[in-house]
Amino acid sequence: MAKKDYYESLGINKNASKDEIKKAFRKAAQEHHPDKQGGNAEKFKELNEAYSVLSDDQKRAQYDQFGRAGANMGGGGFGGQGGFGGFNWSDMAGGTQGGEGFEFDLGDIFGDMFGGGGRRSRSQKGADITVDLKLTFAEAIFGATKSITITKNSACSHCKGTGGEPGTRQTTCKTCSGKGSVKEIRRTILGQMATTKTCETCHGKGTIPEKSCSTCHGKGIERKTETIEVKVPASIEDGEMLRVTGRGEAMSGGASGDLYIRLHVAAHSHFKKVENNIEMDLNLKLSEALLGATKTIDTLDGTLDVKIPAGIQFGEVLRVKYKTIFIYLHVKINLPKKLSKDEHKLVEELKEKGL
Repeated sequence: MAKKDYYESLGINKNASKDEIKKAFRKAAQEHHPDKQGGNAEKFKELNEAYSVLSDDQKRAQYDQFGRAGANMGGGGFGGQGGFGGFNWSDMAGGTQGGEGFEFDLGDIFGDMFGGGGRRSRSQKGADITVDLKLTFAEAIFGATKSITITKNSACSHCKGTGGEPGTRQTTCKTCSGKGSVKEIRRTILGQMATTKTCETCHGKGTIPEKSCSTCHGKGIERKTETIEVKVPASIEDGEMLRVTGRGEAMSGGASGDLYIRLHVAAHSHFKKVENNIEMDLNLKLSEALLGATKTIDTLDGTLDVKIPAGIQFGEVLRVKYKTIFIYLHVKINLPKKLSKDEHKLVEELKEKGL
């Protein structure tokens, strides 16, 4: 299968400026870099080949006139040596070419992909925790303060997360020389690469205590059981998730993760939640619907008297104020299945009167 045109590989036109070529390469390289999940090593090599030619005025002119063969005539082209030819990583981000391929700081070149430059400390965060919490119907309607007990990594209670005995002086970390990060050399299919990672000795802080904490042995964290009070807002829905920032797993040298609480609301025997209010069926006798009445209904925490107007119709809805919400009462009229002789006679009389 024929190889792609260099301009097509970078997604640019033949009149693209050097700056446009560089920007196109940077964007495409970030997307296809083999160190990135879903990266493509072959595509990455193709991009480098295209950039090494099009970023060099002489090679670009030869390529425009003779194609790939012309771009490699100078002896320094990509195809002639099987390497990256005229592509200069240091020109992109201050890296240096090594004798066995190339060496560069992925953080410097692909800062956007890795969340910041390699010389800048990337923020570390502890793991998030997800727990389930059951609520009564009333708690979901009006809100509540609930206690959750979990066992997790927390800041050491003795050293308050510093990792050193209280009062101990902090000294410069010898592993990273106070930088908080170290370079790690790795061999890949593209050669030798250097990546920057957080220093495991000081956990990115750049300093370590002269004397380690006697409780956590310098880790700054300890495994313990905590009881956390959570304020559940009113009108919560079943299945909703609450996020409590910073109450997840603690991490040495970084921020704590978050606590996510999945809420489960118990069903009620006769109430249903409708947005921020509740509803229920109101069963009336025929006489109560015709003549009106005062009905006592059960609420979430007691009883409530409701005045029924005379002549109310089946299916009508009464709205009753209850604390900070409304109760919507759906009127149902219970008709007797059997009538006594007297009742039958009364109904006949009503019928004769047009009722």
